[in-house]
This record gives sequence, C-alpha cells and structure tokens, in this order.
Amino acid sequence: MMRLDTYPRFYSLSEDRFSCRSFKPDEVEPSLLLSVIDAARLAPSACNRQPWLFVVADTPELRQAVASSYHRDWFKTAPVYIVACGLHSEAWHRQSDGKDHTDIDVAIAVEHLCLAATSLGLATCWVCNFDAAAVAEAFNMPADVEPIALIPLGYPADDLTPTPKKRKNLTEILRWGKF
Repeated sequence: MMRLDTYPRFYSLSEDRFSCRSFKPDEVEPSLLLSVIDAARLAPSACNRQPWLFVVADTPELRQAVASSYHRDWFKTAPVYIVACGLHSEAWHRQSDGKDHTDIDVAIAVEHLCLAATSLGLATCWVCNFDAAAVAEAFNMPADVEPIALIPLGYPADDLTPTPKKRKNLTEILRWGKF
C-alpha cells in the first residue's frame, strides 16, 4: 500500500495546517487573498455546480460586523475575514432523497482555501458557531445566500505555538468492506 507520506509536500501541508487563534495585525496582501480564493474556486463540487460565494471583510465596518457575530477575543485579532457562503438554489440535490450538497461543496472549497493559505505562510481557522442571520443582514445578502463558515485569515502571531494535533489512529477510521 502506498502511504500518503510518500507525497511529502501534500502530507507536510496537511500536517502544517492548524486552527490559528492568534494573528499578527499585519495586512494580508490582496494578491495573497486572491490566491487563496482562487484555490477555493478550483475545488470540486457535486456535478460541478460550484454553489459558493466568498465575501472578503477587510474594512473596519465589515470586520466589526463579522467580529460581532462570534464573541471570542482571539477572533478579533484576524486582519481579514472571509465569509464562505452557500447558494442552495445552485447546488446539486441527490435525486433519491433530495439531499442538498451545498454544505459539502462549500466545505471542500473552504479546505482548499485553508490549505492554500497555509502554503503561503498564512493561517486560518474554521468558525461555524456564529450568528449567520446577523452576518447575512450586515452584508445585505439575498435570501438565497447562506453564510456557512467564517474564515479568519492572517499571519500567525510570532509567539504562537500550535497545539499538537490529536487525531484518531488510521485503524479507527478505516473499514474495508462491510461493518
């Protein structure tokens, strides 16, 4: 069996990505923001529907609107936020049961974004426990646009030591065949 660690660049990138909760105040260059969002654009989606939209909040007013939707002090240290939105009307829905794949597709795109940020020396964190209605209102989002995740983005603080990853052993998450 070929091991993932035989692909050292991807394996290292996966190991290096972490949930950053302390950022430098340094501005993130627009070209880097475009690069990470472009990586999200390249993500696969069910039937290639690409039911996503990414909103950058980098002005003081928009940053405050996002920060007020999630009440954690560390969150306010990020110099920029990306609001990952789902477009349910554009998503693929499974025929057998109508399952909407918007959240799945947006999640794939967001992780592409996070891995791209890591590759550029930036840090991110997934935030899903926020007031989505407040964010939608602050950005005047149409009813068919749902804020799904907030991604604080920036350079990690100099004194930050990422918490070691606690992951299940491969044998705990893998089954060959039936249960």
